[in-house]
Amino acid sequence: MDLEGRVAVVTGGGVRVGKALALGLAAAGADVFVHYGRSAGPAADTAAKAEALGVRAAVGSVDLSVPKDSARVIDLAEQALGPVSLLVNSASGFLENTIEDVGFDAWQQTLDVTLSAPVFLTKAFADRLPLEMSGAVVNVTDVRTATPNLRHFSYIVAKGGIDAFTKAAAAGLAPKIRVNAVALGVIIPDKDSFAERLAAELPLARVGGTEPVVDTVLFLLRNDFVTGEIVRVDGGGHLT
Repeated sequence: MDLEGRVAVVTGGGVRVGKALALGLAAAGADVFVHYGRSAGPAADTAAKAEALGVRAAVGSVDLSVPKDSARVIDLAEQALGPVSLLVNSASGFLENTIEDVGFDAWQQTLDVTLSAPVFLTKAFADRLPLEMSGAVVNVTDVRTATPNLRHFSYIVAKGGIDAFTKAAAAGLAPKIRVNAVALGVIIPDKDSFAERLAAELPLARVGGTEPVVDTVLFLLRNDFVTGEIVRVDGGGHLT
């Protein structure tokens, strides 16, 4: 699949991994719709940097904690840029809780943003994709769904749902739409060096940075014979 000239939606595209993915798609020639929740300034900055790469870009805010509203992301993107044929579900919640202390509201909030919104956004994407177009979706999940982090219980359960959703959607939407995922490990350094301390235990012994994530997502979007895959980008963390 040639990405040049296609319209891509990236949720959570104003910050962190989402921003890197939006700019990676722009560098590949795709027009980019940068969704944001509350990060209006960073989203506008991402769009400006995308436009500087020679593509069209637009921004829009939809509250993904209300999953039934997630289809509005596609509406806004189409109004600004035209039919959407690429979707990257990057936005998620990251509340800290355990199975012992999780409350219903925190549980529901995490599932709404991290699992339900990507499901219904992907459904809207598939419903609106023009008949003559093929499409591709990449979900962002977490390598720790295989060895759960007990301090982020609701988040890990929701990301485990994304793993299952990726495979179910790949089967259900084929052959018109391919659906894959990237499972991320220690990607972005943090202020208190916690990420660096975690990375020291990895086989590759370093924080990954966003470039390997962007490269993997672009590969999954471009490769027309890959669907239903979850590719680990974790510095070999799954080996330990």
